[in-house]
Amino acid sequence: MGQIVKIAQGKLEGLLAEGVWRFCAIPYAKPPVGALRWRLPEPPQPWSGVREAHQMGTIAAQIRTPIEDMLEITDGEKSEDCLYLNLWTPGLDDAKRPVMLWIHGGAFTTGGGHVGAYRGDHLAARGDVVVITINYRLGAFGFLNLRDATDGKLPATGTEGLADQIAALRWVRDNISAFGGDPGNVTIFGESAGGMSVSALLSCPAARGLFHKAIAQSGAAHIGKPREQSAAIARALIGEMPLDSLMDAPMETILKAQGTILGNPKSFGGLPFMPTIDGTILPARPIDGVRNGAAAGIPVLAGSTRDEWNIFTVMRPKLREMDEAKLLSYAAGVTGGECAAGVAAAYTEGSPFDRWNAIMTDHSFTVPAIRLAQAQSAHAPSYAYRFDWRSPFMGGLLGACHTLEVGFVFGTFDQQNAGQFFGNDAAAKALCDAMMESWIAFARTGSPSSSRTGDWPPYESGKRQTMIFGDGPPHAVGAPHEGRRKAWDAVAEARIGPQASL
Repeated sequence: MGQIVKIAQGKLEGLLAEGVWRFCAIPYAKPPVGALRWRLPEPPQPWSGVREAHQMGTIAAQIRTPIEDMLEITDGEKSEDCLYLNLWTPGLDDAKRPVMLWIHGGAFTTGGGHVGAYRGDHLAARGDVVVITINYRLGAFGFLNLRDATDGKLPATGTEGLADQIAALRWVRDNISAFGGDPGNVTIFGESAGGMSVSALLSCPAARGLFHKAIAQSGAAHIGKPREQSAAIARALIGEMPLDSLMDAPMETILKAQGTILGNPKSFGGLPFMPTIDGTILPARPIDGVRNGAAAGIPVLAGSTRDEWNIFTVMRPKLREMDEAKLLSYAAGVTGGECAAGVAAAYTEGSPFDRWNAIMTDHSFTVPAIRLAQAQSAHAPSYAYRFDWRSPFMGGLLGACHTLEVGFVFGTFDQQNAGQFFGNDAAAKALCDAMMESWIAFARTGSPSSSRTGDWPPYESGKRQTMIFGDGPPHAVGAPHEGRRKAWDAVAEARIGPQASL
């Protein structure tokens, strides 16, 4: 069954399934191709007639990763023409429902709004909310600082992917009323690089007023490349290619060069492609912007999974053989050396390999989430969570790993083959119910308290109340792993966050 909706650009036909309308591949900006490659997004062009919005569109140019292969994540058609969003709504009326806009993860180099785990129909139906997933430019097409690398001959500042997200939010402001949504009640939420994007948007002047609440899952505000660093990566990527050929170079050629950068983390660090602190789109490192009140008045929910790093080491079996000396050597590389012994000593459970996973979980995810919640608590209500549910995949080897909470937030944990990763039993269903209720409550009111969590206390520096999901019924604990958290106070803040490690 189809239904036509008229928006600023033209007419769209969506489909109804199980009480939820779905509109796919809606263009929110002009295709960033040809002369628009590496430029800021421009408003979408109008069309005549009725545009069918039945099927998912193309996703951003990218290179598939081993983790996607391991988790059997479905690919989509890749193209530079990728600036599309997908939308689910319970009603095409004037009900002014809360809007939840999802920003996908993937280390700023992979992923898309098409992924099955991000299907928005369950969340939309359960919460009477409008759910949106977006694509944005990735890798060298979205986060390459060519302006500084080419002395201004090419326009990209390394923030184009972030600007795409802002353009999607502008589309929501201008069009969401036609889909039963409230442009005055928009929550952005995302995981991994999507959580980092959410955190960056908190400090972007151009995004101010376009959203009203923010959820950062397993990705926070300790990101942002200084211009000199991102320019060095851009110079290495373009290598010997003549500048006058870059605008016309085939997508595959640029992706091949991108792969060379990604394959050399010792030279270019973790997350070589991420938003550049360009001074305009992203004025400062997001954590500094948040501390200075850039997102005043915007409630924030931030958290991480207990065993984030397990998913990154599970395919490196030799790491399991590390001894105490190797652990200290690795810790020195992350912390800067002199703090390594103190940090390592704060982690006492398990083998050196287990402790290394815990150190990297905190370094890249937990500590940034804590500091984001703390920073924003001075300017708006902030809430913290930790996800402790263990994946049954690979005999439980992954634990409560990175990305695991996504299926429970979207209600897709039991779809098709997903259950082998997420789990699929009565306890999993109860966990899903609890997380969906809290995320919906937060989007609706700014507080994640629900009938399943009871009162969810805001995060405060003294008490550090954190809601635990997945270890029995949801429950709040004060200052979890406080000794580990304090150990990171001795580490320079510039060394904390994922860009030095992923």
